[in-house]
Amino acid sequence: MNPTTRNPSHESAQHRRVAVITGAASGVGAATALLLATKGWDVLVHYHHSEQAAQDVVRACLDAGAQARAVQGDVADDAVCRRLAAEAVSQWGRIDGLVNCAATTRFVPLSEMESVNADEFIDLYRVNAIAPFQMARAVAPHMPPGSSIVCVSSIAGQLGSGSSFPYVLSKGAVNALTLGLARTLGPDIRVNAVLPGMIDGRWMRRGMGEDGFERVSAQFAEHSTLNRICTNEEIAASIAWLLDPACVMTGQLMVVDAGFSLGRPPASAGAR
Repeated sequence: MNPTTRNPSHESAQHRRVAVITGAASGVGAATALLLATKGWDVLVHYHHSEQAAQDVVRACLDAGAQARAVQGDVADDAVCRRLAAEAVSQWGRIDGLVNCAATTRFVPLSEMESVNADEFIDLYRVNAIAPFQMARAVAPHMPPGSSIVCVSSIAGQLGSGSSFPYVLSKGAVNALTLGLARTLGPDIRVNAVLPGMIDGRWMRRGMGEDGFERVSAQFAEHSTLNRICTNEEIAASIAWLLDPACVMTGQLMVVDAGFSLGRPPASAGAR
């Protein structure tokens, strides 16, 4: 089957919506691509390094009845961002949703301030903050009224705590970017951000190591109102809701962290 051919048995609406998702080969991006595919969207799956994983996501989207294709590139490069937009328009003629999910980090405790340098700030900032701006600029001219952009940020940008200082700074910038884009692109295009807390996924497990992940995730769960952390699929569900035309939110930083920011309720809170 051609990677952009839809299974005829799933053929549906006259006008299917089209999403461009950066960093969609794994994690939240992959989960979002598959969820949107099940909801009637066609999907451009962007990836940087993981070609096989991206093609696996494409196949899963095809099995769900969508059209999908994988496109490689470094979204820190503006030319790549413009190419992603152009390829989506060439394939489907429109872009209804953009999910800025591509991100990177380096795991360095905030207390180890001498262990980071300016180059690392710049490298993370280019991918995590500048690339979402470039993608929004590239797709906006091709988005009809009622379209939506969702930036995947982090509670790190609000709490000032995360995997490293460069990461915290970059996610704070994404939050500010979301507000600026919402003001600039409204009323035709809505722009919001999802701010996950800790997520149970390969990215965190690989960066922290299994032992480190289990220890820190248990601490997060212990201090969260819901006594747990989130999954990639749960973050994807929040993204899909923000993309839905029925959602009238814009310029919002939606925290999805199982209540970590709220904290653990007092022992007497459940008493009746």
